Amino acid sequence: MRFTNLISSLLLLLPLSVTAANFQSAERPVTTGTEQKFDYDLALKTSQSAIGKQLADYTFTNAEGKTVTLNELRGKPLVLSMVFTSCYQICPMTTRHLSKVVEKARDAMGEDSFSVAVIGFDTRVDTPEAMQYFANKQGISQRNWNLLSIDEENLEALSKDIGFIYYPTSSGYDHLIQATVIDADGKVYRQVYGQVFDTPLLVDPLLELVLGRPKPAQTFISSLSDKIKLFCTTYDPRSDGYYINYSFFVEIFVGITVIVAVIFFMRGELRKGRKPSDE
Repeated sequence: MRFTNLISSLLLLLPLSVTAANFQSAERPVTTGTEQKFDYDLALKTSQSAIGKQLADYTFTNAEGKTVTLNELRGKPLVLSMVFTSCYQICPMTTRHLSKVVEKARDAMGEDSFSVAVIGFDTRVDTPEAMQYFANKQGISQRNWNLLSIDEENLEALSKDIGFIYYPTSSGYDHLIQATVIDADGKVYRQVYGQVFDTPLLVDPLLELVLGRPKPAQTFISSLSDKIKLFCTTYDPRSDGYYINYSFFVEIFVGITVIVAVIFFMRGELRKGRKPSDE
């Protein structure tokens, strides 16, 4: 009888022990790559704190099996997106939307104005072949898309530099969906969040970087022409696209024309007024 009572007491205490264990697990700090509870607020704070951080040089393997370093991608703005190829819903949707926005940005700024890097952070699965297959499934065919695999050592350092937190789950990974905009010198400039985001959230910071980026080996006229085109680039929310709006310069031209016409008119009138006195 006493033995039965002891068993009953242990069974009553068991749920309490499980609950306490779960609570302790939830209270642990979130760290990269471990089986711990994902903290969205901490992930967002970590992501934002990376803005302004200078990235070190990292080594990747592209879809062709060749070694690529981050330094090789510098010289123009870079959009960096972290995915894992075994994801069958969120990452594909995010990448397809990113592809659409990238296409609109290149229509506005030029084909070679910036680069894109999609990095597979599941180091065991995201091989160069897997990255290429993933890209083909999402219809990525534009130029300046870099499909990159990475090893654990580089992944850990890069994740810290760009403020990217993730952790494994039974169905894959939980992570903050972000596209990181990096300037031409390798410094984090902006973070863009969400599976689907408004086009200007990515295009506007790219425009800012391109407008402020020096363009060596170009003539003054060519450089000035590019800057005027970029300055006149306007977002149209109805079509969710960008177009060249020269109305500002047309207004300046009309204003200058009117001023010049008034000056010539006044000079003519002054000359007419002086003729009788000269005679």
